Amino acid sequence: MRTARRICPLCEAMCGLDVTLDSAPDGTEVVTAVRGADDDVFSRGYQCPKGVYLGALDSDPDRLTVPLIRTDDGFVEASWEEAFAAVRAGLDAVREAHGSEAFALYRGNPTAHNFAAVPYLRVLMGAMKTRQHYTASSADQMPAHVAAGAVFGSPMSIPVPDIDHTSYLLMLGANPLVSNGSLFTAPDLPRRLRELKKRGGSLVVVDPKRTETARRADRHLAIRPGTDALFLLALLAELDATGKVTPGQHAVAFAGLDEVLRLAAPFTPERVAGATGLDPADIRAVAQDLAAAPTAAVYGRIGTCTTVHGTLTQWLIVVLNAVTGNLDRPGGVMFPRSAIRPAYLPEAPMKVGRWHSRVRNLPEVIGEFPVATLAEEITEPGAGQIRALITVAGNPVLSAPNGDRLDEALPTLDYMVSVDPYLNETTRHANVILPPPRVLQNGHFDWLLSGFQVRAVVRYTPAAVELGPDQLSEADILARLAAICAGNDAPAATAAAGAKLVDGMLARAVTMPSSPVEGRDPAELLAAVTGRSDLERHLDVMLRLGPFGDGFGANPDGVTLAKLLERPEGIDYGPMEPRLAEVTIHPDGLVRLCPAEFAAQVETLAADLDRAWPEYVLIGRRALRSNNSWMHNLPDLIGGSTRCTLQMHPDDAAKLGIADGADVTITSAAGSVTAPAELTPAMRAGVVSLPHGWGHDVPGVRLKVATSAAGVNANALTDHRVVDPLSGTAVFNGVPVELTPA
Repeated sequence: MRTARRICPLCEAMCGLDVTLDSAPDGTEVVTAVRGADDDVFSRGYQCPKGVYLGALDSDPDRLTVPLIRTDDGFVEASWEEAFAAVRAGLDAVREAHGSEAFALYRGNPTAHNFAAVPYLRVLMGAMKTRQHYTASSADQMPAHVAAGAVFGSPMSIPVPDIDHTSYLLMLGANPLVSNGSLFTAPDLPRRLRELKKRGGSLVVVDPKRTETARRADRHLAIRPGTDALFLLALLAELDATGKVTPGQHAVAFAGLDEVLRLAAPFTPERVAGATGLDPADIRAVAQDLAAAPTAAVYGRIGTCTTVHGTLTQWLIVVLNAVTGNLDRPGGVMFPRSAIRPAYLPEAPMKVGRWHSRVRNLPEVIGEFPVATLAEEITEPGAGQIRALITVAGNPVLSAPNGDRLDEALPTLDYMVSVDPYLNETTRHANVILPPPRVLQNGHFDWLLSGFQVRAVVRYTPAAVELGPDQLSEADILARLAAICAGNDAPAATAAAGAKLVDGMLARAVTMPSSPVEGRDPAELLAAVTGRSDLERHLDVMLRLGPFGDGFGANPDGVTLAKLLERPEGIDYGPMEPRLAEVTIHPDGLVRLCPAEFAAQVETLAADLDRAWPEYVLIGRRALRSNNSWMHNLPDLIGGSTRCTLQMHPDDAAKLGIADGADVTITSAAGSVTAPAELTPAMRAGVVSLPHGWGHDVPGVRLKVATSAAGVNANALTDHRVVDPLSGTAVFNGVPVELTPA
């Protein structure tokens, strides 16, 4: 029996865990216990129920261990070489018949938490030579990227609340006591919110439901779904009308402040009251408290992102932080510094509209198309029609808008490959499924989420369990796929993919002004790189060249991979520090508070003030024990609050004649599903809620536990035709529905 350290890869909190392993009779190692690591510099012993059952996920008997090839008689097991040969033949045939633009890639949410996926998927996408790139971002956080890109110039310049030092936290459409935070990496948020209260601070939650987080709030405003932008404009109007606009030390860097205040002026608390369903006195009180707080942070997440005005809402959140003097200052919202982001590299600029989707003419955003258009790009004939699809760690049949339509589209593909550990609702349509190794057979460093941490913490944990003789690492699988797409998957060509990650970074670094290795010999630097794999070597290079790195000797006390391996608890480089000038990359160096395209969209908000609202609208939700669809196959993580029920207010149920537990048919413009009612006064009247990621009742899946508690696919109700016009993000919240007793 032994204990290994592991950073939890199951959500954005990234808690440090101590995993106890023991030898099984077959010689493999199995997890016998998981507990929070007390010495972890970031999570300090905290773990949520998902982390507790990391071992159950690691050893789930339904996880695939060998590749599967689909035949006329169903899936059959195959060797890796047989599987790759089938993939090569299938993709080559599509390329020869239709060209590489007929290829498409879909990346699911777990790839953002995956050590191998982030760098190697870039390699795969380049090898595919297609513009058909889809991810879960356009069903999640894309409005935050678009707003950041417009205001600061870079889609990654997203500020996060300095929760450990703020005295007032205004939170919209977020439930971090369940989600553990999102674009806001701060493990043990229950403790952090308690500490906020202990130092005399306040928490205000704006949400249609009295969520777990809202129950801890000093004030909860049950807003009508989809009207958050109106609420924020009313706050701006009230601040301006009462002379409480105090942009603070960064005012000289703000362009468009007067213009955005003029836009907000007509949206007084009284004017937005009917649309938002909020009392004007409550809106005024929030504005007054926000202005009076010594420090304050305004934060909004998926409940605000996945609405028709999601990008406007994210923009107005930034504006509100700016006009109250809380942008880029301790206790306000700040920009984290990632340990792998070299200071000599400029922030990546915002890119949007360089090309458009074939069927609906939707613009690309940061190199990808909205997932809302994926099904029609598969089914609509013509030049550029998708004929081959690669999915990686995604289940878009359950997570994409109008998932039933996508479920019907996937069988029409000429070829489909899935890199996934499960035979699920999406991968059942694949010609070949390539399973990655067990969770504990992967190392972990969070490439993307390290840029949203509330402290500058650096941690890495290597694989806790070695690969078996017939297993491939996820990096090897993706490298081989990339080589096949590039037309040459000979061993040398496949191996070159990983080496290029290291060589390419070093070759660029020696040519960059102000790089710590400017002018040095890349071969000399390469000889100093450590790591057991190309993936670890790539991490070593990124760390050494990062803001806390040793600079290959320039800063002998700096961090390296070797030092992190000696410090599994991690290294803490302190709280966030002001750095607005670094993350604002517009040519004039100014923060653009009133981008023209956003100002034009405000006119559409004015139309909402007097519109007739549907009697019932649908919103999503998630549970602490669940993360999308891929954790529903663990017995200990379903049941209780993790159930697929339609939550609704008792008054609505009484009006419709619906009893608690009775089946309700929910119908939208896209489809219809039936789910049991769960009556709760926590819901705002007129708002109902279904959880995300259910609907495991289709034939051909191998998910014994999930199938036994199948639930319904809430995204059968999501209309793929309705998207946020500024980001292409699907609208999952505020969906008009009709309710009838089943």
